[in-house]
Formats: sequence, C-alpha cells, structure tokens
Amino acid sequence: MLKVLFVCVHNSARSQMAEAFFNQYAINTDSSESAGIEPGTLNPYVVRAMGEKGIDISSNETKGVFNLYKEGRTFSHVITVCNAEAAQRCPIFPGISRIIMWSFPDPSTFSGSDEEIMEQVRVVRDTIEAKVQAFIANPLEENIL
Repeated sequence: MLKVLFVCVHNSARSQMAEAFFNQYAINTDSSESAGIEPGTLNPYVVRAMGEKGIDISSNETKGVFNLYKEGRTFSHVITVCNAEAAQRCPIFPGISRIIMWSFPDPSTFSGSDEEIMEQVRVVRDTIEAKVQAFIANPLEENIL
C-alpha cells in the first residue's frame, strides 16, 4: 500500500496538484496527502488549471508538515516537489528515510498576462500529472534517498 506525502514550501500549488492527481489515479487503498513547511494560500491559477482537468481543489486548505508529524502520521513515501532553486528551503518530513525529490517550477513566481501565467501553470500541472502516473505505475523505479 502506498501512502504518500507530497511536500513543498507553502502547500499552495505543486504539492496540492500532486496530491489531487495521486488520489484520482490511486489504486486499491493507496492514498496521499500534501503539506508545506510554511502553509500559505491556495494559488488561484492552480485552482483554475486543476478545474480544467475536472478536479476541484478550491475548498482545499493548506496544511503544515510539522502538524502531520506531531499527529504521528506515517507515510510509505515522502515526495518533495520544490523547484531546484528552492531546494534549500524545501522541507524534509522528519523521521522518514524514503524521500524522493521531484523538481518543478513554482507557479507563484510566474509572471505575464493572465493567459501567459495560465499556460505556464498548465505545463507544470501536466508534468506533475505524468510524473504521478508514472510513480503509481512503478513506485520502485524512483530514486529513494
């Protein structure tokens, strides 16, 4: 059984998308959650982009990773989804030895017109979706630290 925690800095975009895709495609009793080191506000561009895929995350709340740890939650895998530039700040869930690092651009840093930002978010969304599907298909192929 896979029980995955997707972690990023604010739990406002990338980790929310990864959690939603994982839970959509999960088989049997596999499940996921997401959290951040500094919970922020859900990114409205991400909400719109996920809505385009038929997934409503508009009522999701951002969660703190250390709250999950204090609650004694356990996970089979922790996957960080911070971009390479933010890797220094990307949190690591305490007490877990199986950590996978995926790097995606941070939608909160995108600029341009509304449509230009949406296009950039769609690229990240689709990349995360493909990565999650590949992981579910073969979780042993991933590099575990």
